[in-house]
Amino acid sequence: MRLLSASETRQALPFQPLIAALRTAIAEYRDGTIICPERLVVPTADRNGTVLSMVACGPDLIAHKLLTIFPENTALPTLQGQVTCLDGQDGRFLFAMDGITATERRTAAISMLGLSCFRPARLDHVLLIGTGAQARVHLEALNELYPGLCVTIRGRNTQRIQSLIDGPYPALRIRAESDTAEHHDAVLAVTSSRDILFDREASPETLVIGVGAYRPDMIEIGPGIVLNSLCVVDDPIGAPHEAGDILQAGKNWSEVGTLADYLQAKPVQNQAVFFKSVGCAAWDLAACRLAMQSLPEAFI
Repeated sequence: MRLLSASETRQALPFQPLIAALRTAIAEYRDGTIICPERLVVPTADRNGTVLSMVACGPDLIAHKLLTIFPENTALPTLQGQVTCLDGQDGRFLFAMDGITATERRTAAISMLGLSCFRPARLDHVLLIGTGAQARVHLEALNELYPGLCVTIRGRNTQRIQSLIDGPYPALRIRAESDTAEHHDAVLAVTSSRDILFDREASPETLVIGVGAYRPDMIEIGPGIVLNSLCVVDDPIGAPHEAGDILQAGKNWSEVGTLADYLQAKPVQNQAVFFKSVGCAAWDLAACRLAMQSLPEAFI
């Protein structure tokens, strides 16, 4: 069984075909063709770490992602992981990808799907909140898909902001935020914050996408936006337990839609939208399908 390095995983998951693979997986997940239970989260025996196990079963492939989170790591990364791809017919182990790289790229691709679905007509100026790994991969996706886009960065660390401005994103116009009241066509929040980072009057002119708050105790987007927007989630199974922004706002879940509902429908008109992404193993299965296309049969 071949293990793809982080670099090989990145090369195997270009954004445009990854988005197409995700569209297919989203429809299959909605229809029950892909089976994807809620992720299993287990604390380690000493309570210093967390293990996450995520499985998705399709008719063709099975994807299993195993992640570890050890916040106190110094010599090793905080996050480590692997996505294993198996044959859906006989359970044969086929190959594995770097779990962090695969997660970063399919997460950014889901955000790009949200942009194309809820902001299809015009995208000139985006506010990106965050300066970590997800900020970098989202900029990579925007650089590939939205050349000429102006991106404003909001973050606490000026050195990290400058690093993003100086990064390998030649098709983008990137700058640090100087006016918190300026208009943006879309806002992308990609942090692990436990404090509200963006909360203003909900507007049909600004699509808000929350990516980072994947636990009930995390929050990026304030209730002023959540309660007064059409709320849409990527995963209807995981989001009611994980989407901190929506849970802390007290939004009625009967009023929350799913991305699958809107990808085939007409664009939302004259309505504020908050799109919340929490991720699930079905998206890893989509990444496995794409990566498998780039592997010679001799390696599978």
